[in-house]
Parts: sequence; structure tokens; C-alpha cells
Amino acid sequence: MTTAILKQALAGETLQFTDPRFAEITKISQQNSRIRFDLNGHDHTPTEVIQLITQMTKQPVSATNSINPPFYSDFGRHIFMGENIFINQQCFFVDLGGIYIADHVLIGPRVTILTVNHQEQPALRRNVVCKAVHIQQGAWLGANVTILPGVTVGANAIVGAGALVTKDVPANTIVGGVPAKPIRQIKTS
Repeated sequence: MTTAILKQALAGETLQFTDPRFAEITKISQQNSRIRFDLNGHDHTPTEVIQLITQMTKQPVSATNSINPPFYSDFGRHIFMGENIFINQQCFFVDLGGIYIADHVLIGPRVTILTVNHQEQPALRRNVVCKAVHIQQGAWLGANVTILPGVTVGANAIVGAGALVTKDVPANTIVGGVPAKPIRQIKTS
């Protein structure tokens, strides 16, 4: 069951930290912590890893996906995965705002995907500003990439190792650097 505050998060709305409904987010995060501890604290077969990620997300995760622990997510329920995805070790997903990963995506080690930010004004800074991240079909995120809230990485794009992605990445483009900037178009032949 999706409650109003979770729908607000996926709709990109600002969540008030003082809202009593925020306790639901905290409760889900605590449940996720137990699953994450099991996932990362024990040796599991690839099938068991998929089963634990399915428990974390509360939706089916394709057996065609390959996820190498340790894997970290602060919320867990707002990770939406396609098929034939590879996620390397030590990735961290801050997913309250929604992380959408399409088919055939490659995610290198230590990638961080963020979907939440905070308001600038000091008195409002505990509030959470949610913005979804979309990684489109066939994209490849190199090692140590950081994706900021609200970014879409286009189909077949490559994000070079260590890049900080602050803006959308066009399809079939290689980007790199801090902040990430276009390097060139992908060679298709």
C-alpha cells in the first residue's frame, strides 16, 4: 500500500520533516536497514541477493539482474529496476524520490544516486526535497559516479568514472568531469 506521503515523495514534492506522517518513512528505512544488514553481512548466492533486493524494494526484481554486494539503500522501496541490469559493489542509492533503472544498464562500483536534497533556508533545512532520477536503457555509469536529484541519464549514454552529474545527460553521449560535461557522441558503428 502506498500512502499519501510516499506518493508525494514520488511526485517530487517537498516533505515537511515535522509532518507526523514522516514517521512512516523512518519506519520503512529501519525495516530496510535490517534487510541491508543481512544482504551485506552474510555470504549469499546470486539468487538470494535478488530475493533480498526484492524484499527491500517490495516488488519483483528480475533474476536477469546481477547485483554485487555490498549494496546500500537508505529507503529501498522506491528503486524500480528493469531487466539485464548489472550493479557492481559498494553502490549507495538514496531513493525516496524514486530511482528508475531501465533495461541493460551497467552501474560501476561505488556509484551514488541521490534523489533527495534539502531546502536552502536554515529554518527549513530538515525538510526533504524529492526529485526522481532516471537511468535510461543501455546507459553505463562508471566507477565512483555521483548522480544528483532530478537527473535523467539518456539511453546508451556513458558517464565517465568519478563524474558528478548535475544535469541531464543526452542519449548516446559520453560525459565526464566535475561537474560532468559532454565529451563526445557515442560511436554506433
